[in-house]
Amino acid sequence: MPLAVVTGKRQNPDPRYYIGTGKLEELSLAIAEHQAELVLFNNMLSPSQERNLERALSVRVVDRTGLILDIFAQRARTFEGKLQVELAQLRHMSTRLIRGWTHLERQKGGIGLRGGPGETQLETDRRLLENRIRMIQKRLEKVVQQRGQSRNSRKRADVPMIGLVGYTNAGKSTLFNTLTHSEVYVADQLFATLDPTLRRYQVAGQMSVVLADTVGFIRHLPHELVAAFRSTLSEASEADLLLQVIDATDERIDDTISQVEDVLSEIGADRTPRIQIYNKLDLMENPSPRLERDEQGLVAKIWLSAQTGQGIELLDQAIIGRLGGEIRRHELHLAPTDAALRARLFEVAKVLRDDANETGGWTMEVEMAVKDERRLSEFGRDWMPRQAEG
Repeated sequence: MPLAVVTGKRQNPDPRYYIGTGKLEELSLAIAEHQAELVLFNNMLSPSQERNLERALSVRVVDRTGLILDIFAQRARTFEGKLQVELAQLRHMSTRLIRGWTHLERQKGGIGLRGGPGETQLETDRRLLENRIRMIQKRLEKVVQQRGQSRNSRKRADVPMIGLVGYTNAGKSTLFNTLTHSEVYVADQLFATLDPTLRRYQVAGQMSVVLADTVGFIRHLPHELVAAFRSTLSEASEADLLLQVIDATDERIDDTISQVEDVLSEIGADRTPRIQIYNKLDLMENPSPRLERDEQGLVAKIWLSAQTGQGIELLDQAIIGRLGGEIRRHELHLAPTDAALRARLFEVAKVLRDDANETGGWTMEVEMAVKDERRLSEFGRDWMPRQAEG
């Protein structure tokens, strides 16, 4: 908990301290009264403003970007996530290097040489940072290539990708766990999820999709993070459908929706088909799962509770409507040589009946989306005449 909160309004930020001299004095008195050792600014400070404030206040000063980066560093769990956070930290740090180590200047020196100072510690630090940044970027490029290969494999298999996006702490991971029966880390805190998690999800037993849980967005998300997490956020930009999870109890709901829209636009995902999920219905009075359709008759908004599962069936219907299209029922008479086709039907269709017949084959009754029928093209068109639509 903060020891004290100092607020103020100003037409334009002071170029030297961001705050005015009056607020600076007020802040200094608060630090002395509470013996504070750290001052957090809920704004982005320039490198010079941060340095000037630290000199004037004699304590460490951290701006909004620095705080977010520190939180990210604590929450990163996977190798990729740690690399992304380190890259963002190094980029942020590179703008805040100061000439504070001139006593460590390396002289050209030598007998008979009278040259000036050689490479300063500042230049050394900058060079080391640049080398480390390049190394991390190369490692992340390999991750991007691996993601691209996985994405191409899903496209070849015609498996749709659904991305969960939204403001941090809106309930994305809870919804992810509810749908996929997973145990992804969930906590009532900012940025509980940093690393993307992908799971297969069978929508109402009718179609198979890949669900991706992504990092939560936040107001004024630092550009360093957007750049560093571009490979992670690509799961959202490359998705066939986005589920934008919204905290229906949030007092600043319009603002958070707007912030998510800005980030989606920045990563090129603003034109991806989207369904808005108004979550945490269980915390509202008289909860009633419902949906709203747009002018084209497509589901645009759904009110549900990821915690209790209320309204999940409405979400399944909406996903099928957006990705699966028309559902058709077929009665198939398969020969004994159609075992591979039969196995494939269990993967892409909802099997209602599967009986062995006198010829050693099978009589099957299945339901599948028209889109999924195209996924059986590997068997040619021979399987189609063997069916009699119900």
